[in-house]
Amino acid sequence: MAAPRSEAAAAAAAAVGPSTRGGGASRLSRARCRWRWGLAGASCALLLPLLLLLCAPPSVAQKKKENLLAEKVEQLMDWSVRRSVIRMNGDKFRRFVKAPPRNYSVVVMFTALQPQRQCSVCRQANEEYQVLANSWRYSSVFSNKLFFSVVDYDEGADVFQQLNMNSAPTFMHFPPKGKPKRADTFDLQRIGFAAEQLAKWIADRTDVHIRVFRPPNYSGTIALALLISLVGGLLYLRRNNLEFIYNKTGWAMASLCVVFAMTSGQMWNHIRGPPYAHKNPQNGQVSYIHGSSQAQFVAESHIILLLNAAITMGMVLLNEAATSKGDVSKRRIICLVGLGLVVFFFSFLLSIFRSKYHGYPYSFLIK
Repeated sequence: MAAPRSEAAAAAAAAVGPSTRGGGASRLSRARCRWRWGLAGASCALLLPLLLLLCAPPSVAQKKKENLLAEKVEQLMDWSVRRSVIRMNGDKFRRFVKAPPRNYSVVVMFTALQPQRQCSVCRQANEEYQVLANSWRYSSVFSNKLFFSVVDYDEGADVFQQLNMNSAPTFMHFPPKGKPKRADTFDLQRIGFAAEQLAKWIADRTDVHIRVFRPPNYSGTIALALLISLVGGLLYLRRNNLEFIYNKTGWAMASLCVVFAMTSGQMWNHIRGPPYAHKNPQNGQVSYIHGSSQAQFVAESHIILLLNAAITMGMVLLNEAATSKGDVSKRRIICLVGLGLVVFFFSFLLSIFRSKYHGYPYSFLIK
């Protein structure tokens, strides 16, 4: 009897077991589904605000950026209408020149115009800069893509320190995007600061072509008229004795003056407009000779003119000593003086040449 019960129990257990296991699996599957849907819902609940946070602010930020840019351009245009060159201190420079957003170029002249700075070159460069800015302001192609500004050392010393700038004047171009490159700093020492040269540099950096219009200057015409009047009056007074016109010495002196002016670089000064000299703002040392063979100062051309004149005078004295028939001792003195002038001043001229053309191997007396 025991065995049949065991078989019946086993059969009952076998009949009940599969349904019980199937129901447990079904409940586990439903639980997993609910857990997955719950996890998906929680993920959506977390991701939806994040997506909104990532998608919504760019449009707001972009609109804010556009409004800020429009405000900056409007302010710069308002200043440009009043004055062609915008004066800036440190705060204005950082806001309108350095800080984004910016879709315009800014040309900045860093200078020191206060009288106590005694920077004559700064005043001369500022005059050319004003001519260039006015030419742009009143041209037919004037737009809000280019602005001219100036930062004076006494109004923006922090800007000079920020840019590690130790000399003035200096011209820099700040492009609409990115930082200024090496070519965005104008090579003042080599090219000079004439408005035409600045306009050419700006065209290379911005593709904005500025035709320079200078205010009428009648000083040259007046000087020429006075000279003609003076010569005409002199000829009229000496109309009965015009032998001086045939004076060879007078014509020789006039010719030498023209030769000295041309060989000393006066025409280069007229074309390039270099500064008279350079004063180091750190130690106050003044340089009259430019250290490069590609440029010169106005004072340098004056020095060369005087040296050439002294050498010529020495040659004239040597010729006089050799051709005259006066006292021998006097001729000897004239010869020694002429030789001394030629030797000393030629040595000085050669030393200046060596200082500009680095590596030139020859020298004489003065190194």
